[in-house]
Amino acid sequence: MDSFPVRTTRARPARRRRLGTALFVALVLGASVACGTDPVTPTASTPTPTPPPPPPPPPPVYWPLTGIESGAVADHPALAVKIENSTDSRPQTGLNSADVVWEEVVEGGITRFVAVYHSTMPTEIGPIRSVRPMDPAIAAPLRGLFAFSGGQRPFVDAVADAGLQVISHDAGDAGFYRLSTRSAPHNVYADTTAFLAQADAGHQVAPAPQFSIAPPGQQPTAPATGVPTTVLNLKLSGVGRPTWTWHAPAAAWHRAEGGTPATEADGSPLRAANVVVLRVAVVNTGFSDPAGNPVPETQMVGSGEALIATGGATVAATWSKASLDAPVVLTDAAGLTVQLAPGNTWVELVPTRTGSVTVG
Repeated sequence: MDSFPVRTTRARPARRRRLGTALFVALVLGASVACGTDPVTPTASTPTPTPPPPPPPPPPVYWPLTGIESGAVADHPALAVKIENSTDSRPQTGLNSADVVWEEVVEGGITRFVAVYHSTMPTEIGPIRSVRPMDPAIAAPLRGLFAFSGGQRPFVDAVADAGLQVISHDAGDAGFYRLSTRSAPHNVYADTTAFLAQADAGHQVAPAPQFSIAPPGQQPTAPATGVPTTVLNLKLSGVGRPTWTWHAPAAAWHRAEGGTPATEADGSPLRAANVVVLRVAVVNTGFSDPAGNPVPETQMVGSGEALIATGGATVAATWSKASLDAPVVLTDAAGLTVQLAPGNTWVELVPTRTGSVTVG
């Protein structure tokens, strides 16, 4: 019997392996599809919101009567007080704390002050004396309180009629007292905070500005357009002859009375950032004081010449006051409003007929 060779083939197992691998891959892909696995879709990132800018700082606040910056202006009324200026009354207390001081001629040629307080309320001021006929027109624009000791009935009534609240020593109002170290009638003093505590519902608000004051970074009118000046010699009457001298180191005008430096009771010189000189008409009221002297009245409603002293310089101006309760307006030769320096102001009411003003 013939024998045939037998061939052994190895291709079959390899083919089975390839088929098995393909089947495994197909099963895996099928399982993926069956499980519902979706491809990852990229998403856009959300931008971070920009924070809003900080609010602007609040505008600066200034005291209305001085133009000096303050964190907050106290919402209380202005207080006008009648202060004596006879030889026996000097040195006075509290004048340097006043925002504005007005000097006026009264009977016999002596002068008295109307001191206006708002930014500073000292605990002692004086000596306090009687009201005069021009005082309502001086204080009415403030719409505040007016304190005094004594006065003829028509003048007292005129203060109330001007819309001011009367604080009267004679009426027994609180806050007045007498100093034992001084003789009457030059010894009536007061605590301004006691006066403020009596303000009624109609006299609670701060006053409006009485003069235009240069804002920060702007020169006041006198040093900007005026002439350099070191001294003002004023004649209000035969006995009322104040002098104001510029002191550059103190950046202030210093007052003298008849050549003698004027001081507070504590020894500090009487000083002013601004001295406003108004030439005014003075008339006879027809009233007399207890000694028989005629009582004069300064005519405050009207207009006239003015001289403004600020920062070691003076500038000529015109003043006008439209009504009893309107403030005094100061304009220069160009018709522009005169701007004062921030700080306290003294207003000198110099009679046109009998007074004089010289500068040097």
